[in-house]
Amino acid sequence: MRYAIQEAERALEAGEVPVGCVIMHQGRVIGKAHNQRETLQDPTAHAEILAITQAAAHLGSWRLEHTQLYVTLEPCPMCAGAIILARIPEVYFGAHDPKAGVCGTLMDLLQDPRFNHNPAVTPGLLADECGALLSGFFQAIRKNQKS
Repeated sequence: MRYAIQEAERALEAGEVPVGCVIMHQGRVIGKAHNQRETLQDPTAHAEILAITQAAAHLGSWRLEHTQLYVTLEPCPMCAGAIILARIPEVYFGAHDPKAGVCGTLMDLLQDPRFNHNPAVTPGLLADECGALLSGFFQAIRKNQKS
């Protein structure tokens, strides 16, 4: 998760919502990214989507079996769908997302038995640190809007 936090800090430096994601395979990082929606002007440029694309290219397969995904914020519906489709078996996330989180907060897409793949999910990994990055970012935005 520390690597994912480093990616979130890169997002913060770029003026993006500070979310970072890392995908591990056999103890090695094979995909890492941070949010780039503003930079790329792409609504799908979430950290998880970008990291999944990198990991698939690294493995030469869309099936990301035997991998672990670490992300600083609970995945949204789009990212949860990509996780299911990529067949990632383990997901670890930091902060819960009360507005878009679908790994237990608003609903639990990753554990829905109607899907053909249900990864193991571990929430709350370094949650305070992950949440502080996000809170600080949004507090700064609100402060700048008042000025």
